[in-house]
Amino acid sequence: MRMPNSHKPHFLKPLLPDFHSGVSLLNFGFSDLQTIPLGFFSQHIEGKTNRKTWKLRSDATDQTWEVIQEGRRLTGGWKDFTTAHDLQIGDIVIFKHEGDMVFHVTPFGPSCCEIQYTHPHIIKEEADADDAPSFSFDYCFQAEVTASNLKEDKLYLPEGATTCTALNKQCQEIILVNKEGNSWTVSLRFSEADGMYYIRRGWRKFCRANRCAIGDLFVFNVVGDGKTTPLMCVCPEREE
Repeated sequence: MRMPNSHKPHFLKPLLPDFHSGVSLLNFGFSDLQTIPLGFFSQHIEGKTNRKTWKLRSDATDQTWEVIQEGRRLTGGWKDFTTAHDLQIGDIVIFKHEGDMVFHVTPFGPSCCEIQYTHPHIIKEEADADDAPSFSFDYCFQAEVTASNLKEDKLYLPEGATTCTALNKQCQEIILVNKEGNSWTVSLRFSEADGMYYIRRGWRKFCRANRCAIGDLFVFNVVGDGKTTPLMCVCPEREE
């Protein structure tokens, strides 16, 4: 199954603990573990319509779910949608704005493969990676917590990140996601002088929140389609 039309406005959302209670559209940064990039709300929702009801559709069924928007949160009806689609902590969903407050929602599993549904019983399974060629999730790298990157609040990504289709030089932020599914939106920049991407203003907070010590290592997986805010997810340790 391919992604919906990539030219339409859309955003990625990792499902974190308590996601059933609602999707927050606020951008409180580090303190808000349910953050959706505020830029999407400001550019495509705020001041564009007086409607307070979102209509959610998916490829799982022909049904349309009406979900209430209260301020910058999706509340009434959201839990029904997530329950019907058997969404779990660690899943990632893409909200694609079709216009007139209608959103097509595409869920991905923790391995970042698109979830397939068997109609009408909503039986789900993850598709093979080849079924979603426009969605990059296969760039991994190891990062070390050092005294210098904590002091400077800056983490350089390897040179190989420049070939990752999830990233582009115009991207201004990236979402760090830990193993528990908690997320932090941080600044992302590209250094023309060094030819490398780097994280600013947020790396130190991420390390402190995860109780990191100097010398700790993370294996990150970069997730995205090159057009929306990318994710940098901590890969769980594999059992030997």
